[in-house]
Amino acid sequence: MPKYRFQQLSDTNAAYTRELNEAAARVIASGRYLLGPETEAFEQELAAQLHTGYAVGTANGLEAIRLIFRALIETGRLRPGDGVLVPANTFIASILPLTQLGLVPQPVDPDEATMSVSLSRMADAATSETKAALAVHLYGYPAYDTEGLRRLTDRGIMLVEDNAQAIGAEVWDETAGIWRRTGSLGIASAISFYPAKNIGALGDAGAAATSDRELADVIRELSNYGSSRKYHYDYQGYNSRMDELQAAFLRVKLPYTDAERQKRDIAAMTYAKGITNPQITLPPTDSRFRQAWHQYVIRSPRRDELQRYLAENGVETMIHYPVPPHLQPCYRGIFDSAYPVTERLAGEVLSLPIANTGESEASEIAEIINRFK
Repeated sequence: MPKYRFQQLSDTNAAYTRELNEAAARVIASGRYLLGPETEAFEQELAAQLHTGYAVGTANGLEAIRLIFRALIETGRLRPGDGVLVPANTFIASILPLTQLGLVPQPVDPDEATMSVSLSRMADAATSETKAALAVHLYGYPAYDTEGLRRLTDRGIMLVEDNAQAIGAEVWDETAGIWRRTGSLGIASAISFYPAKNIGALGDAGAAATSDRELADVIRELSNYGSSRKYHYDYQGYNSRMDELQAAFLRVKLPYTDAERQKRDIAAMTYAKGITNPQITLPPTDSRFRQAWHQYVIRSPRRDELQRYLAENGVETMIHYPVPPHLQPCYRGIFDSAYPVTERLAGEVLSLPIANTGESEASEIAEIINRFK
């Protein structure tokens, strides 16, 4: 077993053991396992944290994206065939719902320095067919700038956030002079509570957040078979609901969102100060952002050698992501353009342990990396 594990979910949840056990017992005793008070309370608490008017629990993060875009279609704001800007280097869950709904993904190559697609970069890539932009806060780094948002808004392009990896992240809004949570920056946002996320369920779960009442109502109906009341169906919907047990677990963990970000921030800053090997490119930082640090992603043109070396020295790492969506077999022949930055990053990125990594461990890992020749 590696000395420095990438992530141990049992360790992640150990701090909440008593509260999680109490939550489980409460739900079991209630006899209410779906569409009950725990989910309702969690949705209210999540909306309050994000500063959105509404949140709707879903089965997972992918379903949250699907429900948002389906609701935009049902409310007449999008229609099949419309273009949606999306980072070319995202996880495939950002793109699957778009193609499944008949929307047309318009991948945008990221900025090589940040590994991110800012809103200004999306605005540069917009065409007459573009009707929406899906900003992905990849690795917990906010894909946001106020000038880019203004440019998208001026062109009537709706902003949806894939906030799956960035719960707890914040951006500085220079216009308003306040810090704003990612997940509250556009018309709607999707969140994943996959167990390995910064705030993770003990199973699968997600949520859609918005301040648009009509959109929230349609998302909620679509998530429950398309039903506004029992056995009456306004839409051909889905079965995509958060269960009461996951909602109760997430109610335990949600108040620790900022503490989790701050803990990861310490490890990230330790890496940033400690890693001095010139063969390594560190991830970006920006004073306008409070990053969530879902992953700490370094780069090296000798990535595969580096990964083997780290494994030999007891450091477990992962690659996010080795094959971008446009090169996946399921999308063969769909995307004609080349995305050179995305493809180069796919061969260089390497994620270091951060979820359960303390300051001393991060310092030790940095020393190991510095010895790589």
